[in-house]
Amino acid sequence: MLKTLSISNYALIDDLHMQPGSGLNMVTGETGAGKSIMLGAVGLLLGKRADTKVLLHEDRKCIIEGWFEIGEYGLKEFFEEHELDYEEPCIIRREISPSGKSRSFVNDSPVLLEVLKELGARLMDVHSQHDTLLLGEGSYQLGLVDAFSGSFKELIDYKEKYKAFRKAKENLEELKRKALELQKEADFNQFQLEELSALSLVEGEQDELESNQEILENAEEIKSKIHEIVSLFQDDQFGVLQGLAQIQQQLQNLERLAHKFSDVKERFQSALIELKDLVETLEEEDLKVEVDFEKLEETRERLSKIYQLQKKHGVLSVEELIAIEKNLADRVFEFQNLDELLEKAEKEFGRDEDLMKKAGEVLTAKRKSCFPSFEKSMETLLHRLGMENARIKFEHQSIHPSSSGLDQIEMLFSANKGSQLQPLKKVASGGEFSRLLFAIKYLMADKMALPTLIFDEIDTGISGEVALQMVRMMKDIAQNHQIICITHLPQVAAKGDKHYFVFKDNSAAKTVSKIKLLDENERVQELAKMIAGAQPSDSALESAKELLTN
Repeated sequence: MLKTLSISNYALIDDLHMQPGSGLNMVTGETGAGKSIMLGAVGLLLGKRADTKVLLHEDRKCIIEGWFEIGEYGLKEFFEEHELDYEEPCIIRREISPSGKSRSFVNDSPVLLEVLKELGARLMDVHSQHDTLLLGEGSYQLGLVDAFSGSFKELIDYKEKYKAFRKAKENLEELKRKALELQKEADFNQFQLEELSALSLVEGEQDELESNQEILENAEEIKSKIHEIVSLFQDDQFGVLQGLAQIQQQLQNLERLAHKFSDVKERFQSALIELKDLVETLEEEDLKVEVDFEKLEETRERLSKIYQLQKKHGVLSVEELIAIEKNLADRVFEFQNLDELLEKAEKEFGRDEDLMKKAGEVLTAKRKSCFPSFEKSMETLLHRLGMENARIKFEHQSIHPSSSGLDQIEMLFSANKGSQLQPLKKVASGGEFSRLLFAIKYLMADKMALPTLIFDEIDTGISGEVALQMVRMMKDIAQNHQIICITHLPQVAAKGDKHYFVFKDNSAAKTVSKIKLLDENERVQELAKMIAGAQPSDSALESAKELLTN
């Protein structure tokens, strides 16, 4: 229930505060005074989009804030789901900055607009001219049937089954698409796989092969050079090692003459060991290098095949070819096992389709079972609202599965005796639509468990006894729900528990809209003006008093 509404810097509203009561609250004022502007601000609080055009003063931000009592409405799970603090009262705030940036808050925690919209839908129901248009739509009517029949559990179950059915269908269609694709590629993939598999590629082998090829191509010259180097080291008369042995002997003699040359001798000794090791390494390499023209040809041939495949597949390494081979193997395997996968997918699709249809049939039965009761209740209410000959009937058609079920319904209506029942959008007039919509709101108030209902001139096109009957029904709703009703009819406004008056204030540089809670005397004056104009007569004042007392 809305306890406090504050609006600042919005359209014609500079600063507005309202504390509606828990029962029936009436809002009146001349056309253009700002009543609809106030509703627009409430719409922003409930998640509607906005832009900087709503700012009265372009250099200040617009702030709309509502304090709600939510203790009785089972919203803790919603707050937990969206990781919000659950507090009493719940404070919802909307801010629009001069730059156009919009921010939303619930209990001072920033939230996305979608979250605000979802929460707002659980706190308030705002009737507008848009609702009148929606009433003719099948999806809106289906939602009413679900609310009246209490079939939300069946609807949730159906939606889960429908979601699984859609997933199974998409999976099957994807497999069929892939089957066609793989069928076209099957022979080519198999050929490419065999071509790659025949090489038995090994990671890192290309570098090794290229190195081996380099050695094999130059084997004779490599061996010759090694022999020359080793000979230079090991020659008995002029070899490097022979000379180094003499140097070693002289360094030992030098060390005996002065100990400071010990370090020089040790350094030479290390170098000598390294050189001898180098000679041994060259001798070992000489043994490894062989002149093998057959092996050279094999190496060249394997590298040639690798280079050809790399060029063919547009890659530069053996590792990339191995990855391509694995992918081809997976696709060939997938194709070879596709029949089994398709059979499994078709079974899953058939099973999920059956489960979805069964859930849809249960939902359909629950919906159709409420038609007689819904029709009778609506006709009774419309009779009370002055439409003695009104008739309502639901027309049902089975349709292909959709997210809302297997049903298409149309609410047929006839206002006059002997007239043929026809779809609402074709036969209902403005006043009839208002009464139809009000009857639906009356019927749904408890079933949809909405704390606050706002009626924006729902009495358009009606007057007299029908208007009185409508406001009596509003008072019935107000026993369990908060109602805010914007009206131009004095007989409706008189029945409110509280009466707010919206007016324009031209005292400052800019015209602004303000709202005032009327006391008893002010209320009489306002009702009299609604009856007889700006200068009400004594009889108009008496009529106003009579409306308030009756």
